[in-house]
Amino acid sequence: MQTTIAIVGRGRVGPALAAALSAAGRSVLGPLGRGMGTEDADVVLLCVPDAQIAAAARAIEPRKGLVVGHCSGATGMDVLRPHEGLGLHPLMTVAHPDATLAGAGCAVAGTTLRALKLAEEMATDLGMTPFPVVDDDRAAYHAAASIASNYLVTLEAAAERVAATAGVPREALVPLVRAAVENWAALGPREALTGPIARGDDAVVARQRMAVAARAPELLGLFDALTEATRALARGEDPSAPANGTEVGP
Repeated sequence: MQTTIAIVGRGRVGPALAAALSAAGRSVLGPLGRGMGTEDADVVLLCVPDAQIAAAARAIEPRKGLVVGHCSGATGMDVLRPHEGLGLHPLMTVAHPDATLAGAGCAVAGTTLRALKLAEEMATDLGMTPFPVVDDDRAAYHAAASIASNYLVTLEAAAERVAATAGVPREALVPLVRAAVENWAALGPREALTGPIARGDDAVVARQRMAVAARAPELLGLFDALTEATRALARGEDPSAPANGTEVGP
């Protein structure tokens, strides 16, 4: 029997999932506002902010066979009680409703084997590769996702800020960024690392630091932290390990 999925939430993720699931041949209701039209659904997928998931779940009347899920990467399944619950978190940045999910990974979870299977089936229908993440690991998983995506954007904004002081547009940095990410994906972090730190050229790094201090002093702390982390990576060390009291600088 065809499973009907109600999507609740009209932000970015809700419309994207509704469109993608419909295109995959699933019966979809929505995206809906909270408390609207979920009575005929077999699965209700809450695409709402993390802090609102519990309240949105409580607003749904429990009934036999109903599964309620959320799309949060960091939140566990307990907020979905008393419903049979599932988690479906596309490991993909969704900046607009037409975002492509196919080819991405997808963190799945379920309070029952049936719910977990439903999450895996939906992920597969969307062309994603499902992998399980248990509640105790969800915060760490989501932190990794934020570092890989959100913090990368913040880092590129810093690069754009410094480049602008030299009259260099953002567009000129884009091929470099893409190549660096592709090299990291293909080779791993240490082999993909290039530049003055990888070469051991401390004099160049010192001149870079002076330029940042003069032109974008608000970024100096970030530059120093990244310099030390990159030096650790170049030495084959864990870049997240403490610096053992070493002063941050060029």
